[in-house]
Amino acid sequence: LRRGKLQRESDFMASVDSSWISWGVGVFILKPLKWTLSSVLGDSKIPEEEEVLIYVELLQEKAEEVYRLYQNSALSSHPVVALSELQSLCASVCPDERTFYLLLLQLQKEKRVTILEQNGEKIVKFARGLHAKVSPMNDVDIGVYQLMQSEQLLSQKVESLSQEAEKCKEDARSACRAGKKQLALRCLKSKRRTERRIEELHSKLDAVQGILDRIYASQTDQMVFNAYQAGVGALKLSMKDVTVERAENLVDQIQELCDTQDEVAQTLAGVGINGLEMDTEELEKELDSLLQDSAKEPVDLPPVPQKALNPPISDAELEAELEKLTVCDGDLAQKAASASSEPETALGLNL
Repeated sequence: LRRGKLQRESDFMASVDSSWISWGVGVFILKPLKWTLSSVLGDSKIPEEEEVLIYVELLQEKAEEVYRLYQNSALSSHPVVALSELQSLCASVCPDERTFYLLLLQLQKEKRVTILEQNGEKIVKFARGLHAKVSPMNDVDIGVYQLMQSEQLLSQKVESLSQEAEKCKEDARSACRAGKKQLALRCLKSKRRTERRIEELHSKLDAVQGILDRIYASQTDQMVFNAYQAGVGALKLSMKDVTVERAENLVDQIQELCDTQDEVAQTLAGVGINGLEMDTEELEKELDSLLQDSAKEPVDLPPVPQKALNPPISDAELEAELEKLTVCDGDLAQKAASASSEPETALGLNL
């Protein structure tokens, strides 16, 4: 209790919005029985009773469990729900009625539910979304609840009349078997009248469901409209200082800076020195032509030898071959000497 993990029930109720107490739960259910009877019997006749303490963390966890249980149920399709239906849904979480109302108090303290008493019946409105806050109960919520009640009553009436028409059909069949023709005819007439009433109720039920669908659609449209309106406001604030002229001027400045940067990069890279500017496309074309020419040129390769290789030569054969070469060289030297003396003789005769 000193660490704040426990809280007295009276202090917890005082921390909740007083509008909850206005519909009577805090007076007739949450307070101990002696508090209710004290006004009749007197304080001195009521025995003292220890104050009820609440474990706050556990209460918050159970309240979150109740909220998720509602969100995952079929009741979440409607914005409001009857308190009795919600209590039946949470029977597995809340062991008794006191715990159920304590959990609802916690949810109202977190601004996730609001409760209103309408024609002697209490209705609960939940927040739409896990982190949303519930809006106050308005005329639209009350009208939707009344339409839901009408839809439920019409459905129950249709079910009851369907059972009645089936009973009239069985009675007519039994009368025919018993030979009571007039009774069978009256039963069939009653069946026809019941079926006509069922058709009328079906048309009314369709009208009520159509109105509910339109109300839900209008609420969705209102949410979308509010989102659009908030988006337009945010867009206006974000583009408050942006105009078309300023945007065009900014684009021109960016283009000029990009052109200047390209010129600086070309200068630093040495492009244009000694007139050696080359076009990449022309270089690629020239490379392709060279590759094609080289592919067309025939490759000169030595012919493949057809004869078998000679056997290895011995040393004696090499010496004999060497002597022949020596003799041939001597004869060539004598022929060259005689050929060189002939012009001199011819020159002497002419002189």
